[in-house]
Amino acid sequence: MAAFHEVLFPLDVALKSAGGPERRTEIVTLGSGREERNARWAHSRRRYDAGYGVKTLAALSAVVAFFEERRGRLHGFRWRDRVDHSSAVTGAPTPLDQPIGTGDGSTTTFPLVKTYGGLHAPYRRPIVKPVAGSVLVAVNGVAQADGTQVFCDPATGVVTFLTGHVPASGAVITAGFLFDVPVRFDTDYLEIDLSAFEAGAIPTIPLIEIRP
Repeated sequence: MAAFHEVLFPLDVALKSAGGPERRTEIVTLGSGREERNARWAHSRRRYDAGYGVKTLAALSAVVAFFEERRGRLHGFRWRDRVDHSSAVTGAPTPLDQPIGTGDGSTTTFPLVKTYGGLHAPYRRPIVKPVAGSVLVAVNGVAQADGTQVFCDPATGVVTFLTGHVPASGAVITAGFLFDVPVRFDTDYLEIDLSAFEAGAIPTIPLIEIRP
């Protein structure tokens, strides 16, 4: 991913943010009153506003420094979504959380994904920024040793099975993980308002997900 810094936005500010997934759906109303709906995007794109989390002068200074180092919209970075940052629905991730592929005896790489829903039209979301050291992998329910049997690149979210440990044909590969969202600032201007709060605040800090 070009122009991306593997650094996490200040977590104390991110935990008080607002935002979520966005989709682009085209709707055409026919003369009969019926609708035709078409999904313009295969994957959702998340938007956030980090301004809600800036409540102190220290947080304000940290965000300004982070913004300047990213050169505004130029460089992407990691963002921790306080609602959706784990493969597990509740509790800590386990290696059985998410199916990520089926072995064929020769394929060695499997990208991380997280599946939403299941009955009508489950959505498989690519996970490209797992938290380093958090990825747990299993083959047919058996946990694989990180570094000796399997390795996951935290910069891409690709799981690689090492020599001698390639999943056999039909083997079910699952994984559990924590993850960040790759984002960038969606503005080149931060309007700093020192009168809104006692210490200072930035009314809005728009962020937008970077698609892989």
